[in-house]
Amino acid sequence: MWLKVIIVVLFLAVLASLSSALVFLLKDTGNQSKRTLYALGIRITLASLLLISIFYGLYTGQLGSRAPWDGPRAEQKSQVEQ
Repeated sequence: MWLKVIIVVLFLAVLASLSSALVFLLKDTGNQSKRTLYALGIRITLASLLLISIFYGLYTGQLGSRAPWDGPRAEQKSQVEQ
């Protein structure tokens, strides 16, 4: 449960960092400020943490996929229909 909350919080933080970088880019047009660069660096860090947490959840089994093309679930469905 906590892993899903962490993933949602990291995703929202990535969106906030990306939007702040856009605001900095639009406001600092003639300025030599590096706020946009720092905001995008934070976004990359947050996105990396997001991917690591998703891979951790998949590896430990806390997260799963219910896509119809996944092997075991598709085989179970075809056995039930027969």
